[in-house]
Amino acid sequence: MSQIKIAPSILASDFGRLAEEVRTVTEAGADWIHVDVMDGHFVPNLTIGPPVLPAIKAATKLPIDVHLMIEQPENSIADYAEKGADRIGVHVETCPHLHSTIQQIHALGKLACVVLNPGTPAEAIEPVMGDLDQVLVMSVNPGFGGQAFIESVLPKCERIRSWIDASRRDIDLEIDGGITTDTIARAHSAGCNVFVAGTAIFGKRKEGEPPPGLAEYRTAIENLRKAAGR
Repeated sequence: MSQIKIAPSILASDFGRLAEEVRTVTEAGADWIHVDVMDGHFVPNLTIGPPVLPAIKAATKLPIDVHLMIEQPENSIADYAEKGADRIGVHVETCPHLHSTIQQIHALGKLACVVLNPGTPAEAIEPVMGDLDQVLVMSVNPGFGGQAFIESVLPKCERIRSWIDASRRDIDLEIDGGITTDTIARAHSAGCNVFVAGTAIFGKRKEGEPPPGLAEYRTAIENLRKAAGR
């Protein structure tokens, strides 16, 4: 299995201090920066668009992992690629021409990821496994942070990991949703090697309360690595 990677989700960060937050989790030992893009249609929430990515890119040298929770992602992929995305994830549920969308991402020089909702079976992506750089399994229903981990996705992760191992290709298997020190070991045992974590790193705080600092973020990331069994 590929090396464990921790990808803090900026959805849980302080957007008023976004660049500083990205710089701090980078220094704290993060491996990727995860960016959740929501359109208010495919998921019931709105977040950020392409113009925010340059500020993130300027604050870190880590890969920018963009997760497009949007309808018709093929119309927006070029904008996210131009603004700084390194990895671009699209939902199988929104891509009727999935192979073509993956080709579009690769043509822009970016790594391609396909995302599955908790209720979507692994078989939905089996025909395109040979074209992927990354698979993201949602372990919550997308749209909001801070949800509880859905245990029933783990057999799906195991199945996808078996395909990756059989292919002998270096495909990352990422999981997103409810990842904490209590759940990460089970996800790792199921074959995941990239872990998106929001509140487990950035914490929960009241409005106006200052965010944690470097020491707290470093401890949170190290604790996730240890809990995964590394």
